[in-house]
Parts: sequence; structure tokens; C-alpha cells
Amino acid sequence: MNSLEKYTNQFLPTYSNYPQGHYVTLILARWIESEAIFRTEGSGEPLSKEFVLPGLSDGEPVQRVVISKRKQTAVERRTGRELLRRHDLLHSTKEGICALNRNNPCEKCMDCMIYGYAAGGGGAQKARVITDDAFSLHPVHQILGTKQFNALFDNSTMRDPETGKASSSIGTDEYVKPQSVFLDMETLKDLTLGEFQYVLGNVLRSTRYGAVSSRIGKVNNELLGVVFSDCELFSNLELTQAVYDILLGNAAELDFPLAKNTVHTAVQQAASNLMGRVVGQTTVLSGAEVTQLVEDMIGLYGDETAVTNLLQQTNTIYYSPQ
Repeated sequence: MNSLEKYTNQFLPTYSNYPQGHYVTLILARWIESEAIFRTEGSGEPLSKEFVLPGLSDGEPVQRVVISKRKQTAVERRTGRELLRRHDLLHSTKEGICALNRNNPCEKCMDCMIYGYAAGGGGAQKARVITDDAFSLHPVHQILGTKQFNALFDNSTMRDPETGKASSSIGTDEYVKPQSVFLDMETLKDLTLGEFQYVLGNVLRSTRYGAVSSRIGKVNNELLGVVFSDCELFSNLELTQAVYDILLGNAAELDFPLAKNTVHTAVQQAASNLMGRVVGQTTVLSGAEVTQLVEDMIGLYGDETAVTNLLQQTNTIYYSPQ
């Protein structure tokens, strides 16, 4: 992979059970490309929101929409597991094939070894993909919409054609408007180059998040930055607040929607400012290198043979003597 040739020393040569302090942070903009619903409960519940300060400086608290950390990685995990399943790399256990949410991890596939598992009968692997809640750049009032929903019977009315009773399946859903943006960072710890390519591929190839994702929830994950370090960096909230301050300037509120280039520039400036407060060593990829990395990933995943080789070779490292 041309874009990472001079950074190979930032990755582990093979899997290790012991922490090595090799961190890679992916700085992402998650662009909402359709209506989207991010919540923790069932149908009809409001969006997940938190009261936080708008920027890093003092100000009245505002509500921001939140995409929970689990809602993000669960989608990306399933994207990766779909790929592993297609290449017959989800391994068997006494209870059957490796499965999520069934207390049945195989404990040796790439998904288990990178995203972690906890087996009820003993044994665990701590996740090496470190995530946090992602916050909307705009306050809730700028990106929130509501729609009424109902469920019609076969006769296209709200009344049961047999009993004549009115349907009770009616209510209102809150949703995030298209072209909203959430800023997010995923921190990858102690990965090999092959594992990194797998995780980054999962992020770039995941496109549906939140509730009712077969009809709404289209998201474009855009890679804006990559940072190698020997420690974890700043938080998603700090990054969001810093970008908000830059974009707000002297205005009363942010423009909506925002042009992508405007957000890109603000994220780069905010990340650079926040990096100065990190207590550790950092190496930041240039904008051209990030662009080349994305092009390399497009080329890699567009080549069936290359993907097969990547998965098969990476899968073997968990069987090597430590």
C-alpha cells in the first residue's frame, strides 16, 4: 500500500497479547445522506440527545444529537463479518459458527480478535478498536425534523377490513435531517497493517446506521485525517466543540447545511490546535497522504484476489507463537 510504505513501523509485525502502545486514530466526518434516526429505544422514542457546551469556550449548554459508540461499531463489525463469512473465515465452535450476541464467539477470527469478545464460559479479548459517542456538529434545533407514521391495512385504510376497528399504529418519529454531519474518531490500538486495512475497509464500506436502516439512515463516512501516536488523543466532543467555534466565528448560529470543504478545513485546523495539548508523540498524515490512502483502499477492495489474500494472510497471525 503506497500511502503507508514509510509508516510500516507504526504497525505491529504480528498479533501480540501484550499492549505495545501503537495507536492509529481515524478522524471521520459522518455525513447524513437521508433522513436518519439515532435512538436507544424502540419505535416512537425520541432521538438520543445530550446537553453539552456548544464550543470549547463558555456558553449556554445546547442539545446535540448523539450516535452511540455501540451503534457505530456494531454496523462496521457486521460489514466486516459479512466479508469474513463470504470468504469462509468465521470459524466453528461446539455451538456452531461464530455468531454475535449469542455468547458464541469462535475466539480466533479477525472480528473476535480485533473488536473483542467475552465468552460466558471463560476467556475474553479486549477490543482494539476504541470508540466514543459521536456528536452532531449542529445543535438539535437546526437538524431535527418530525414525521407522522401509520400502518395501513391491506385495504389502504387505518381500519381493519374484518373488524372495522381503527389501527393504533400511529405516532410521530424524530429524525436527523439530510446533510447533517457528525464528527467522530476511532482509535485503533496495536494493529498489524492487515488488521488496519480490514478495520478501515469496514468503516469506509459501511453505509447504513440507526433505526429502520433498510429505508433510511444512509451515511457517508469520510476519512479526514489519520494520526499515529503512542497514546490516545482528544475526545470526539472536544473536536466537535473546537470545529464549532471555528465555523461559528461572530455569527449567531452555524449555517445549515455546510459545504464539505468548509468542514474539512475547520476539522484540520481544530485537530492541529488540539494536537498541541496531547501529552505524547504524534505523526500526522498530510492531506495528500490521506487522499492517497482512500484511493489505495478503493483499489484494494475492488480487487477480489487482493482482498482474499489480505484476509487469509491476516487470519494466520492469531495462530503464530507469541
